[in-house]
Amino acid sequence: MAAWPALFLGLAGLTGAAGVAAAAAAAHVGGPNLATAAQMLLAHAPAMLGIAAWLRAGKGRADPVAWAGLAIFAGVALFSLTLAVGALAGLRLFPMAAPTGGFLTIAGWLGLVLAGLRETRR
Repeated sequence: MAAWPALFLGLAGLTGAAGVAAAAAAAHVGGPNLATAAQMLLAHAPAMLGIAAWLRAGKGRADPVAWAGLAIFAGVALFSLTLAVGALAGLRLFPMAAPTGGFLTIAGWLGLVLAGLRETRR
């Protein structure tokens, strides 16, 4: 899909902006959970950029990489949002929201591993 690189560029920007906002909130409001959310977002924003660049280069099958990237983004967003909402509003999104986000993130990274292995066989 030709729109994949643009989508991941936008997701990188969104992830980075949310990470900076969470870091600023953590500095003012405090709380280790908010700082952890910021770290997760800021650590994964460059990953979204890397996925965008790989997809833009068009050197391999885009769909497995894109789906893995979407899992990473969804997982990081869910995990970080859960921590931020808890820290700022004292609310829970739903039971097991943070572990679900963590699982999605790990699954996405493993999806990239599988996509990479598949590309080495081509």
